Amino acid sequence: MKYFLIFLTGLFSVANASADEKPEYTDYCKQLEHEIQGRKHGFLAGNVTYYVGGFHASWNLIEDETIGLTHPIHHDLRSRGVGRLESQIPGAENTGVGNDFSGWEFYKDTRVLYGSVMLNGEEIKTPKPTSMLWRPDKMICVYELDGVTIREEKFIAANDAAVSVITASRPIELRFEGHSFYHRNSVSSTATIQEQPANNVIAILEGGEVKSIPDPDRSERIGPHVYTGMTTVVASSHDFAESVTTRVDERGVQHYSFTVPCDQNGTAVGWAMHDDPLKAVANVRKAVKDRARMLKQKTLEMNRLLNEEVPWFRCPDKRFVETYYYLWALYLMYYIDVGEGWEQESHTQTAVNNFLGMHRYDAAFQIKVGAWTRDKAKFAYGNVLTWKHLTENHRFKELDNGIRMLSDNKGRSWHSGAYGGETSEHVKGAWQIYEHTGDTEFLRKCYEGHFRTLFWNRLTVFAMNSFEVYEILEQMATLTGNDKDVGHWREMYRREPAHIRRMFADRWEVNGISNFFAGPRDGMMMTNSFWAMRSKYFPKEYAEKMVQAWAFNKEEGFYGDFFPLAMSKRAMQKFKTPVDHSFGYTPDTAYFTLDGMFQQGLSKEAAELTLNHIRNYNWSDEWNVPVAPEAYRRNGALFGDQYSNFNAGKILLYLEGLAGISYSVQERRIVVSPALPKAWEWMEVRLPVDGQWIRVRYSPDGIESKGVKSNWKLLTSS
Repeated sequence: MKYFLIFLTGLFSVANASADEKPEYTDYCKQLEHEIQGRKHGFLAGNVTYYVGGFHASWNLIEDETIGLTHPIHHDLRSRGVGRLESQIPGAENTGVGNDFSGWEFYKDTRVLYGSVMLNGEEIKTPKPTSMLWRPDKMICVYELDGVTIREEKFIAANDAAVSVITASRPIELRFEGHSFYHRNSVSSTATIQEQPANNVIAILEGGEVKSIPDPDRSERIGPHVYTGMTTVVASSHDFAESVTTRVDERGVQHYSFTVPCDQNGTAVGWAMHDDPLKAVANVRKAVKDRARMLKQKTLEMNRLLNEEVPWFRCPDKRFVETYYYLWALYLMYYIDVGEGWEQESHTQTAVNNFLGMHRYDAAFQIKVGAWTRDKAKFAYGNVLTWKHLTENHRFKELDNGIRMLSDNKGRSWHSGAYGGETSEHVKGAWQIYEHTGDTEFLRKCYEGHFRTLFWNRLTVFAMNSFEVYEILEQMATLTGNDKDVGHWREMYRREPAHIRRMFADRWEVNGISNFFAGPRDGMMMTNSFWAMRSKYFPKEYAEKMVQAWAFNKEEGFYGDFFPLAMSKRAMQKFKTPVDHSFGYTPDTAYFTLDGMFQQGLSKEAAELTLNHIRNYNWSDEWNVPVAPEAYRRNGALFGDQYSNFNAGKILLYLEGLAGISYSVQERRIVVSPALPKAWEWMEVRLPVDGQWIRVRYSPDGIESKGVKSNWKLLTSS
């Protein structure tokens, strides 16, 4: 690839080089507001508190949201699922305390504050909203009941208390009911309940045992549930001492209910959980009392994140702009900062109604997304360093050939025991963070005690990445003062161009599949054959042939109703299990596939297919809103999680693909590889680089850049 310095004349221009091009403020919370009633369940996030409103099983409506707080959950990663048992596996593969292969969607069995309306002498049980608007900062529910309009705003405060603020167009009464935690896997409950009239709260000391599977391939055991020892507190802004009732059922579950008035002046109810009962009470009382201020604070903070922490993007099609910020909103909402055990660093997560926590495979692209945030110490470093705790504590699987693999995900004191090799891709993400910061201390933390330990004997391989990963490990060793390691890494792989070329040539058109890389012997042609294009060593002539033969092929290739199918149409004729049908299109595979095309300089093809994918995968024409599903079935039906951070790689397709931006703080260099889609007349990106915002605008006439510091170089590639 050739690079050219952008001069002041000709096709490209640089102006106002020293001016900060920070964008004007936008109310993204309002811009992203959209209707979800009957379409999606509710979703809100705090730090260790999440809210799921109603219940959709893989996009199928099971339970409508209602007045109050249906499913708030405390999830600080003390457990993977519903149990907290200790592993019985000896040695390095011991999964710790809190792994559970069952009960991971335990929010479904919570019942906290289900509201009913007392109207004209009748009780209207748990009415469903006529409208439910989602925003990153709150949800707005509206109910129309016999001439009465009820409006509700639900949010999670900065102290992790969940609050619902309710107003009614004329005076009514609201009745709320709920119970202590009891899961479908529960075998007993030891919960106790306490009314606190002076504080106007109900407090429950949670306890009980559940059936749990803490170790892979082992039998079910019984032990404490995730909330055992914690205190749940519910509260209201109105005194409910005279109306509260409590009872315990035959299982030991504690039930409660109370009634409060509601009118135009409003009523608030709240919920909080904590290990310290006094803290739980204080948090919920504060959030209910200061609800207006704390809701405003929440909105300001979410807007601050979307205005100041992430690159600004605009294009002529508002659907792509809204999708871009929707994906960023989810990525940021999933950030968690626990500060306990193996959870010392803040990091993003994947899905509220899947296993919360960061996943080893997902981190391959989520780490790179973090590299584009402004405050990288907060929003990037932890995505890499959170995995170091497993390495330092020797919680990995070591094979006879020297390969060491980390688990799929982890928490405060547990890991999943499901091992894989994608951690080598984390090296590339860590290097990108270094390029965006120049922070050698961060690099040292990644290398010493983590990457060096994991890969010293043998490197795991992900999509033919070994040549580049070894090169990076060499550079890391040098930059961190571990020069003696450089020779070791060089001995680990052969670097002659002829050998590298042969490694790709040996896999080209194997098993009789023409114009295809690493074709499988069994014929299960998946998109992962495209992922090797992400290597700078992948032969471009192979990429050109493969994209034309298989990416655009609607008869046997990967172009279904849109691009890309997870499995080729040729392979679909043979492989037809329920899982195959469920995961017809997936967001991670789309990212890796399209990223490879951009890396090979196939800008025209990659831009066309990227717009095709995002337009069809992440935008609903029926609802006219952005979506982030875990997958689509082969028949085009939505499948899996509804707010899936599995889609985070699409953010990189905007910034590194369409905008084609890369930069290095150490080298004071910005490279722009233009890929303006044919369908767009222009595109503009602004991003924080080295403490200052720069602007890059694309049009058919060329690239215009502003805000680049005078001691930096701006280059374009072709």
